[in-house]
Amino acid sequence: MKLTKLALTMSLGLGVSFANAAELPNITILATGGTIAGSGATSVSSSYKAGQLTVQTLIEAVPEMKDLANITGEQVVNIGSQDMSDEVWLKLAKTINAKCNETDGFVITHGTDTMEETAYFLDMTVKCEKPVVLVGAMRPATEKSADGPLNLYNAVVVATDKKSAGRGVLVAMNDKVLGARDVTKTSTTAVETFNSPNFGSLGYIHNSKVDYERSPESKHTTATPFNVDNLTALPKVGIVYAYSNMPTEPLKALLDAGYEGIVTAGVGNGNVNQANSAILEKAAKDGVAVVRSSRVPTGYTTRNGEVDDNALGFAASGTLNPQKARVLLQLALTQTKDINKSNNILMISKSGRST
Repeated sequence: MKLTKLALTMSLGLGVSFANAAELPNITILATGGTIAGSGATSVSSSYKAGQLTVQTLIEAVPEMKDLANITGEQVVNIGSQDMSDEVWLKLAKTINAKCNETDGFVITHGTDTMEETAYFLDMTVKCEKPVVLVGAMRPATEKSADGPLNLYNAVVVATDKKSAGRGVLVAMNDKVLGARDVTKTSTTAVETFNSPNFGSLGYIHNSKVDYERSPESKHTTATPFNVDNLTALPKVGIVYAYSNMPTEPLKALLDAGYEGIVTAGVGNGNVNQANSAILEKAAKDGVAVVRSSRVPTGYTTRNGEVDDNALGFAASGTLNPQKARVLLQLALTQTKDINKSNNILMISKSGRST
């Protein structure tokens, strides 16, 4: 009799468990490494190696996620994000596009160094309206007060929230939800490092819930003209950093190496000195795409200010920082090598405004 009751109890318990699992959304975690998967020799040391823990280890470290969703994991790569590449970007975008109908949302664990670039690339190339959320950590998993576990839990909270759909690719860090176009890393070491200096956060995460304040106005995901499903590589685009007494050798080296596009991280409103400007003018006439951006962390890089972009055939990046302007130019050049047409693609990436 006791055995029968025990069997019945177990049966009922399992039945409830299975029913709950069936009612939960399905979330796919795509792991790429980074500090969130990092490991150090001691719990109080700032020395560590990124990309040491597997996706399964990360999932098992946050068992509370099982109350939010049915979690599956896939190890895409396991690297520090300073080693992020176009090849991994393409693999991520293609994986999300291929699995869009198989899951209710995606979480991508990623190193913080280049997270904003990966987020923006996916924002431009993912053809899936389900939530795609990037997350990382500033402290390795072995450190005291590691921020990764809570960040990962919160990322799943964001990915399971139906209000997250249609807002483009998101970054969930330190209780904030940030848009891929605007987000940037603002501190080398602080936990409070990811911000959107120009426009602010999209929302905040409290007590396993998301409170959204706004949605991005820029075109993203399914609204962009970019499809990478048949691409195996991206055009070569380089960034040239401007400063006082800026030499011409770095720019010449990129052009001599056959780079198809140049982004300037200019001073002020995207300016470079006369020597480099003359080289850029000739390069644009020779068919190299030139985009002016700024090393200044906030504000617009505007068209036709001190620089006559129309006359020179340059584009201006608007609110995109140099690293994101590079991503967009790479994608524009997959559509056309015509400098005027690529400039038009750059301009239409921002809904209602030129970039």
